[in-house]
Amino acid sequence: MCNLYTMTATVDELKRLFGPFEGDTANLPPFDEIYPGRAAPVLRETGEGRLKLETMTWGFPGPAAAKGRPVTNVRNLDSPFWRSALSERTRRCIVPVTRFCEWTAEPDPVTKRKAKVWFGLHEHEPLFAFAGLWRPGAKDGSDGPFMAFLTCAPNDTVGTVHPKAMPVMLRAGDALDWLRHEREQACALAVPFPDADMRRIELD
Repeated sequence: MCNLYTMTATVDELKRLFGPFEGDTANLPPFDEIYPGRAAPVLRETGEGRLKLETMTWGFPGPAAAKGRPVTNVRNLDSPFWRSALSERTRRCIVPVTRFCEWTAEPDPVTKRKAKVWFGLHEHEPLFAFAGLWRPGAKDGSDGPFMAFLTCAPNDTVGTVHPKAMPVMLRAGDALDWLRHEREQACALAVPFPDADMRRIELD
């Protein structure tokens, strides 16, 4: 389960990849560490078919079965918990990302901690998106809106570290298809990202 990613692209870089959008278009600060429960930039379509940039909290308020824990990843697309959001195009969103982290299965023998392993696209095209869902918050504005993103079976690149799942990664064209297609076509995008188009990122 992915529980850490970064988004360090500028507003201009977002527009170059995803096209024009409205909302808070002042330049964004770098989001170096986005964990569940934190705010993150998200693009969604309005009812008029225009893109809008908003800041949302990562993690849907959890159902009783999850003991109230926020739900950050969407794996079972047939779950009643996600059905209405998947079927309603205006409840889909794209979550801009520059890299994401998975943790090693076993802790380091010296530090006794699991290590971070980062993944992303190649250096000349670092920006992409996760396929996401969102929901409004309280009417009084005391919380929300909230977002979560889809996961799928891992490709070989991610699977060597996290064999259970990986986020659904989208390039620009697929990101717009995710927002605009009917449910069946949109859900067909929930497949492992091509290994040749991404890399494991070695940090200094």
